[in-house]
Amino acid sequence: MEWERIVAVEEDLIKANERLADENKDYFKDKGIKAIEVLGNIGSGKTSLIACVIEQLREKYNIAVINGDIAGDPADIARIGVPTIQINTGGECHLDAKYIRPFLDELPPETDLCFIENVGNLICPFEFPLGCSHRVVVVALTDGPFIIRKHPVTFRIATIAVINKIDLKDFLDNDPEKLVTDCKGINPKAAVVLTSAKTGEGIQDLIEAMNL
Repeated sequence: MEWERIVAVEEDLIKANERLADENKDYFKDKGIKAIEVLGNIGSGKTSLIACVIEQLREKYNIAVINGDIAGDPADIARIGVPTIQINTGGECHLDAKYIRPFLDELPPETDLCFIENVGNLICPFEFPLGCSHRVVVVALTDGPFIIRKHPVTFRIATIAVINKIDLKDFLDNDPEKLVTDCKGINPKAAVVLTSAKTGEGIQDLIEAMNL
């Protein structure tokens, strides 16, 4: 049946990605690079959070950023002030292991910390790990009170969940503590951090959660 063939092809793609992700993980280990993937919807504050973390860690690590987008511009993250690599996926809704592998050799040889910002959505990337030591899933209070319950599978693969833009909590009908409860109900093992990229609140907690 056609449906069965489609499922089989999808399963093969997922398995192939897992093999490449393992190779990427070995690459990072051999090069002494701590690699952290950051996932989240467009507008959740992924880039701003990465910038805040970099500001705190730029004296401790040699940092680089890989940014994935459907059709982005390196200038979007150039303000961070560290080496950046832009990957335009040409319409694909996520990065996968094969996308990033050719670019790893372009990282400066002194790199020992690399953030990989995935394409902005909470649906497509979850089945395609990249080989990173952490998968950080970011949501914002502006995403609404049901954002975590609507995307349970994505939060099951998170090692760290970030609830961002808590500086807006007094202006929105969205309780951040309820989002924490939602996340813990889906994935009790994930660290959950409340942050504001605008005020800097919670950034140190995020750094500690990432073991940096």
